[in-house]
Amino acid sequence: MDLRTAEEESTAEEAHLPADIEWKMLDKSKFFFLGAALFSGVSAVLYPAVVLKTRQQVAQSHVSGMRTAILIIRHEGIRGLYRGFGTSVTGTIPARALYMTALEVTKSNVGYAATRVGFHEPTATAVANAVAGLSAAMAAQVVWTPVDVISQRLMAQGSGCEAAGSGGIKNALNALPCKYKDGIDAFRKILNTDGIRGLYRGFGISILTYAPSNAIWWASYSVMQRVAWGGVGHFLNKKEEERHESGVTNISGMTMNDRLRPDTKTLMAVQGLSAAMAGGFTALVTMPLDTIKTRLQVLDSDENGRKGPTLVQTVRNLVREGGWIACYRGWGPRWASMSMSATTMITTYEFLKRMSAKDIMIVQNPANE
Repeated sequence: MDLRTAEEESTAEEAHLPADIEWKMLDKSKFFFLGAALFSGVSAVLYPAVVLKTRQQVAQSHVSGMRTAILIIRHEGIRGLYRGFGTSVTGTIPARALYMTALEVTKSNVGYAATRVGFHEPTATAVANAVAGLSAAMAAQVVWTPVDVISQRLMAQGSGCEAAGSGGIKNALNALPCKYKDGIDAFRKILNTDGIRGLYRGFGISILTYAPSNAIWWASYSVMQRVAWGGVGHFLNKKEEERHESGVTNISGMTMNDRLRPDTKTLMAVQGLSAAMAGGFTALVTMPLDTIKTRLQVLDSDENGRKGPTLVQTVRNLVREGGWIACYRGWGPRWASMSMSATTMITTYEFLKRMSAKDIMIVQNPANE
């Protein structure tokens, strides 16, 4: 079962899409090696938006994303926008490998099973994508949660204890005091203070956030891509009709099927647009859970032995600080991050699969011929 969606039967307005590369067609070693390199680069580009989102979520008062960025750069420099990046990218590599494996294996198996029990191809694709996104997120959270806990605490703290205490950024952003030198120091201190449970703080809410989020994203991506390809097919068909009416029946020996087959740029544009729309929608739906999760993971036990806030206390504190709208602090950076991440992720992912394909013939789906 592929990521793109195609109609069960070809129609006059349908675009003919390139065949998808399934899990069994991939060179796994190349897939994981190239994937680690490509997605590390994507993470580096998008990481500042994650830092901005985290700072806004842990702040006790509302500060706009633009002002947050200005204050961080002024007091901490550009490096402030990359706090915890080393820890994040190191932990993301095994997490991403788990994610991609679970995604492709589940999608292929569920898609096949859904088709066998009688689901039409569009429904089978949406179901397979949703279940695959759910299982991939759950598998990856085993690694991602500790990485999140450590990297987010590094993101949330100020550039230095003396700078944080001097007024400026501490008062403006409510940045946490410096407790950790780096990821290894944070790992050791969290383990000493709270044990292994401290590293998995917020694991439950992370599952509740990321598992439905991934299911919603992959399912909505499937639906939005189908709608987009319907529009592309209609456009290509209209151009073909105009050529026919003008008396042009053949161009450079191309058949009608050739002219209804979109080029690579169109393919990437449709995938990217569909991914961005799905990412924005998912960010809106899951934002409150993400804010609660971030606070649970960042606000830990203090030196006096008092434990960090519980789930209920976290929600109460948020509502007390700014009403229910406080659950949407950092929505702007998260929406931008998820939309851009979704666009770059899906186009990078499709490129990665084609780069990692075994040297075999890829047969066009008969449904598209």
